[in-house]
Amino acid sequence: MPDPLAGMPPLADFGKRLAARVLDVLIIAVPLFLIQLAVGDRNRYTVKTNDGEDVTEVITKSYSGSGLVMTLISIAAYVGYDWWFTKKNGQTLGKKWLGLRVAMLNDGSVPQSGAALGRAAVLWLPTLICCFCLWPIALVISMLVDKPYKQGLHDKVAKTVVVRAT
Repeated sequence: MPDPLAGMPPLADFGKRLAARVLDVLIIAVPLFLIQLAVGDRNRYTVKTNDGEDVTEVITKSYSGSGLVMTLISIAAYVGYDWWFTKKNGQTLGKKWLGLRVAMLNDGSVPQSGAALGRAAVLWLPTLICCFCLWPIALVISMLVDKPYKQGLHDKVAKTVVVRAT
């Protein structure tokens, strides 16, 4: 069986992939944070200390009211951003700035919509819904131990690799 990478640019270095992902997260997280600050729903309650002094604490609702809405907006933003740019030309803004692109493993083409959506969903949904700390670690480990294509779990689902852009 011929090597699927024959004729494709070299695989991307892990450091550049990580840096591109950090840039992409910042591109999405900063506006989402500003939106949450502007419209965030806060629940105030008063607590008395042992000496009778009132101390007011602020708690942000997490999965009720605006917290649920912000979670859904975050899912749409992260998954939508990754899906749109990956299906468009294989490059999120972070990847473009660092000279990387996502390519189909079998022929090096830009992923079609279904593959890009599957890749984005596996990349972001576990992180945003339940496994904020553990899922990114699992993805990093999967990229570091995968041979020979350096695929993360999200790449395996979509049958993609990340290569240097030509």
